[in-house]
Amino acid sequence: MTGAKRTSRLHGLTSEIDPTATSAVPFECASLSRYDAMGSGEAMRRREFITALGGVTLWPVTVWAQQLTMPSIGILGSGFGAEMVPQITALRRGLNELGYIEGKNVLFEYRWAEGHNDQLPGLAAALVQQHVALILTVGGTPPALAAKAATNAVPVLFGVGTDPVAFGLVASLSRPGGNVTGVTSLFDEVAPKRLALLHELLPAVTSVGLIVNPTNPNAELQAKNLQQATSQLGLQLHVLYAKSEADLNSAFTEMTQHHVGGLLIGGDGFLETQGAQIAALSLRNELPTISFERNFPMRGGLMSYGGSFAETYRLLGVYAGRVLKGERPADLPVQQSTRLELVINLKTAKALRIDVPPPLLARADEVIE
Repeated sequence: MTGAKRTSRLHGLTSEIDPTATSAVPFECASLSRYDAMGSGEAMRRREFITALGGVTLWPVTVWAQQLTMPSIGILGSGFGAEMVPQITALRRGLNELGYIEGKNVLFEYRWAEGHNDQLPGLAAALVQQHVALILTVGGTPPALAAKAATNAVPVLFGVGTDPVAFGLVASLSRPGGNVTGVTSLFDEVAPKRLALLHELLPAVTSVGLIVNPTNPNAELQAKNLQQATSQLGLQLHVLYAKSEADLNSAFTEMTQHHVGGLLIGGDGFLETQGAQIAALSLRNELPTISFERNFPMRGGLMSYGGSFAETYRLLGVYAGRVLKGERPADLPVQQSTRLELVINLKTAKALRIDVPPPLLARADEVIE
């Protein structure tokens, strides 16, 4: 189903069997009204036409009618659809476990902010007006908060790496209450470990940088927590802010001026989708960088350490299936995905002239050569 892209006259939008588009009605249906205007002399030819093409003519209309009765899941993300394919694939896997298959008995409506968090409230409101059965949020805390603010009736399921209680998403982990629940992955808890891994790789470095998105409500907390961790290791921390591609270029220029020797990427949907650019800038500026998500080293970054997105979003897909079957978010405790992954790109390490210590390499879940 991935890669199939068709059009629908019903919505006038691109079909979204793949997550880079917007609507999810994948068939084009031709109207039969023109045949009703035929004169009586053409009745036989009309009957012959319909008899000859009966299956071909009526099958798309039948499928179209079936799809109008299917539940729709709204996908609200802070990044770019093309960069969120692994997360959407994991969501589909979880839904499949409960018998839901996109395009057969459930539809997806995608809305991507493409790095502009200020657009999330409007996108969330649009999904509510679309009468989706539930909203799944992708890309951290901002889309989750936007979806929660948009409705207290439509079920909202989040995937975040922050404390959902502290950010007001749920009343408690065991009893979420209201219409919101979801899955958390290990992010904030393991940020000091990411710093420790970078320090183990670069023991001579005394100054490190942290890039965060200032429009992310978790940005200041990330900076504060990492400041404490760097102080304990005797390191100096430079916090840099980026909410656009231009900001990223400026951040790397500033780090060069401050002789920063290593970089950590803060948790954020926009920064996540900019992994390829950050990897290229890191290599160009000879700045070893660690991210929180495995796609970063896959795109040429040095390494990553953090929760498994595949596991987080699979669990989220399972919860979506349970809600579609009638369970209430208020009765579904917030789950925590505890699986962690360390991925190292040896090719990038060699390009940066870094010798990865054998003990660190042995602990990696995956090594890219």
